[in-house]
Amino acid sequence: MRQFTGLLTFETAGRGLLEVTAEVTAWVRGKPVSDGLLTIFCRHTSASLLIQENAALAVRHDLEAFFADLAPEAPGRYRHDDEGADDMPAHIRAALTQTQLSIPLIAGRLALGTWQGLYLFEHRRAPHRRELAVHLLGE
Repeated sequence: MRQFTGLLTFETAGRGLLEVTAEVTAWVRGKPVSDGLLTIFCRHTSASLLIQENAALAVRHDLEAFFADLAPEAPGRYRHDDEGADDMPAHIRAALTQTQLSIPLIAGRLALGTWQGLYLFEHRRAPHRRELAVHLLGE
């Protein structure tokens, strides 16, 4: 059994879904593992991870709109606003999604479905530098 770890850094443009499938796939491709399990962990409390459809852009827009309605920026609604009106809504959105994904590696490839992509979901309005910790375990 072999294992590999690393950090992947991404610059977000602000709130929204950033597809990271290509970068994660490239990191995996460079490892001598055929079958195993990849774990991806988002090291932030105001961003998260999703596996979502990567064919229709409307899916991403609808998800972003849904989460904006679910956890709105509403002055006076939240006690925690240390970094602005989008601070607590970002934490709520991250709490409702995922900070970790596990994806099987089969025959050297991520076992994603035809229309599935890996997304870093930025919940803050401003651009941020985000880190994903990756861990690959397998043979």
